[in-house]
Amino acid sequence: MARPKPATFDKQKTVADNRRVRFDYHVDEVFEAGLALHGTEVKALRAGQASIKESYAEVRDGQVWLVNANIPEYSHGNRLNHEPKRPRKLLLHEREIEKLFGAVERKGMTLVPLSIYFNSTGRAKVELALAKGKQAHDKRQTIKERDWKRDKARLMREKG
Repeated sequence: MARPKPATFDKQKTVADNRRVRFDYHVDEVFEAGLALHGTEVKALRAGQASIKESYAEVRDGQVWLVNANIPEYSHGNRLNHEPKRPRKLLLHEREIEKLFGAVERKGMTLVPLSIYFNSTGRAKVELALAKGKQAHDKRQTIKERDWKRDKARLMREKG
């Protein structure tokens, strides 16, 4: 019997993407988490304004928080606008939180957001990765592999 394919997340509209994560970290496991937002934050995300380049997630008091993610103030929001870099609660099941907490505490892993997107039902979601940091020699190896793939593709295109 064939092994079932891992479930992919239903991404309708990607708002923010952190492409550098796969270069800086060994991604071990990926989770989908809901995002607890205020009204103007949702509007700013729908406008496509967000940055998760320097953000990370942490487990505090049995809850997971997205720290340092920048969702700028909504342009048409008035005095009820949100704070751009406030910590945002991530919505996960209790078992997932315990698993993440154990990995972060015991194995020294990091929780890094890969992307923020809206799913098919219109809910804001975060693709969260459980990752371990790469050493400098691992990064050099990644660069070598990427360059070789690029050269190989170019040679195949030229030679036919």
